[in-house]
Amino acid sequence: MYFPAEWHQQAFVQMAWPHKDTDWAPVLADAIDCFCNIAREVLKHEPLVIVAQDPDEAKADLMKHGINCAHVVFIQCPTNDTWARDHAFITCMDEASSKVFLNDFQFNGWGLKFAANHDNQINKNAFKALSTYYQKLNIKAEYVSHLDFVFEGGSIESDGAGTLMVTSSCLIAENRNNTLSQQDIEERLKLYFNAERVLWIHHSWLAGDDTDGHIDTVARFCSPTSIAYVTCEDSNDEHYEELQAMEQELLALRTPDGKPYTLYPLPLPDPCYDEEGNRLPATHANFLIVNGAVLVPTYQQSDKDTQAMKQLQMAFPKHEVIGIDCRVLILQHGSLHCSTMQYPK
Repeated sequence: MYFPAEWHQQAFVQMAWPHKDTDWAPVLADAIDCFCNIAREVLKHEPLVIVAQDPDEAKADLMKHGINCAHVVFIQCPTNDTWARDHAFITCMDEASSKVFLNDFQFNGWGLKFAANHDNQINKNAFKALSTYYQKLNIKAEYVSHLDFVFEGGSIESDGAGTLMVTSSCLIAENRNNTLSQQDIEERLKLYFNAERVLWIHHSWLAGDDTDGHIDTVARFCSPTSIAYVTCEDSNDEHYEELQAMEQELLALRTPDGKPYTLYPLPLPDPCYDEEGNRLPATHANFLIVNGAVLVPTYQQSDKDTQAMKQLQMAFPKHEVIGIDCRVLILQHGSLHCSTMQYPK
């Protein structure tokens, strides 16, 4: 059993659909436009599972945007929000037995910051439908409960070969598993994901980030030997010292055979603000890898967007790199990767 990297061949991607009772209400039409743009690109490469409070409404949204729903599975569930990355199953697999293990962790709204009473129940409600879908692929799905452990999908990166990468700011935050030490958490991660080692990043802050520094906003494995990461070259920017310190941490990391990682710097986007003047956590590191493509969040900043996509094209030379305007997503302090969860084949 192992935790595959995101570039492993995928069975489908899961999303949770925005509706009028979520925080998206003031910008719901724009949010739906963005979710449809993401769905359209995913469906060019693999099937899609959509968890929706009202599946008929979600299907109508897609069809209004000219999206064929033949390869979309809709699952009806009450939802608080739309960040599938953090409430969805985290999947391990055993290829020898054609089996996947759908790990269900406790989701507590990023440390009790937001209501999560519905989102924390989605996995139990969705398991039957997901298991049935896997059965059609001749793959057996097993539900694995870790509901005594608070954990989010955006807080972990896997290289698919036994190495995990996480941030201390999130995993040892007082608002999650405050009875556990860093060593306790590392031992659990190794056990749950059959991992050999855990790389801890101690500098990961982005202004406006509600997640306490998820790894998927700042540093991402692109292969077992390479990492893409956010960098800041402007000494006047509030992120400069923190991201410079993170860069030094990444430079000091070594692969299991003792070699430095190949690093692909992604430019920190120019500041984006909400209507009240609060800075939003725009980041190109919040990309999603699907079968044959990398979907990259963009922010209508031609120079920074183009530079980030060029870096990711070098990191993923066999993938098509596709930009998707995610300015509306950061209004709710997330981006493209946060709104999706991949399931391996």
